[in-house]
Amino acid sequence: MKIGIIFGGKSFEHEISIVSAIAMKKVLKSDLVYIFCDYSRDFYLVPTDKINAKRFSSGDYKKDKKLTLKNGGFFHKSMMSEKRVEFDFALNISHGADGEDGKFASMLEFFNIPFIGPRVEASVISYNKLFTKLYAKEFGIKTLDYKILDKNSSRDIELVYPIIIKPTRLGSSIGISIVKSKDELEYALDVAFEFDTQVLIEPFVKEIKEYNLAGCKTDQYRFSIIEEPQKEEFLDFDKKYLDFSRTKRVNEAKLSREIIEKIQNSFKKLYEPLFRGSLIRCDFFVVDEEVYINEINPVPGSMANYLFDDFDSIICELSKFLPKQTRVITKYKYIDSINAAKGK
Repeated sequence: MKIGIIFGGKSFEHEISIVSAIAMKKVLKSDLVYIFCDYSRDFYLVPTDKINAKRFSSGDYKKDKKLTLKNGGFFHKSMMSEKRVEFDFALNISHGADGEDGKFASMLEFFNIPFIGPRVEASVISYNKLFTKLYAKEFGIKTLDYKILDKNSSRDIELVYPIIIKPTRLGSSIGISIVKSKDELEYALDVAFEFDTQVLIEPFVKEIKEYNLAGCKTDQYRFSIIEEPQKEEFLDFDKKYLDFSRTKRVNEAKLSREIIEKIQNSFKKLYEPLFRGSLIRCDFFVVDEEVYINEINPVPGSMANYLFDDFDSIICELSKFLPKQTRVITKYKYIDSINAAKGK
């Protein structure tokens, strides 16, 4: 089996995507084909045996074959013709904008390229933290209280400190701040608004229990272990950059059967049917034995491989259960009937 790893993109999380893509070499046993999207949104076929972080920061990737996207796949020039890049399916491992906001999903679906990753609707819902909360509430899944603040709105708002401020449409802890008093509010908002025009404000609950569960649905649900991240108040960008390169399985959280079932049932409600064809990671909070959703990660760092005993088999199995587009039959019966009535 041959897998096309699609990564990069025009995003604040571009570098994170490169780290995740490189990690796939260690955890996937299939043949890998690397398709890189640079900041200019040009695609390149990067040799698998030459992929390393410096290749991208130095710009050496521009010496690789440049790709054109057409119906059925990616193509590069070959002598007097074009040659298609051969792979059985693609794995979208582009974090942030392009990869998680729906652009890549639209592109791949439009050109009939089979892929593992969130489809358009799933991308739109999970990329926006506000939409995620509204979506979760529809299924009876609890979320922390929140406020939304737009960039041009008044900052004279009543808040109970400490709080946590997050750009609404961003991940990897970029632009996030913990604010412990009103004196710190202005600076934290300025930081967040550098990355987004809207921020989400939540209460910061000290020592809250957080648990991560990854999974997908094939003929049945395939769950990872549940991890309790060992971290400080929250992981900043630098810590997450290192975290995204993980390839060794982590330890399982010690939880009661009741809490495990609550977390898994919440995952199922969020997954089906919007995230079919994706391997996602959901980050939950547990407060007083109640489960709250924090975030849905539709393209998790390093695809959350470190939560599975056999990540390779999960990916290969999921590739057999990808959503199929509705077949549209080519016909023009209405136009033909009108023309027939006109005698044409």
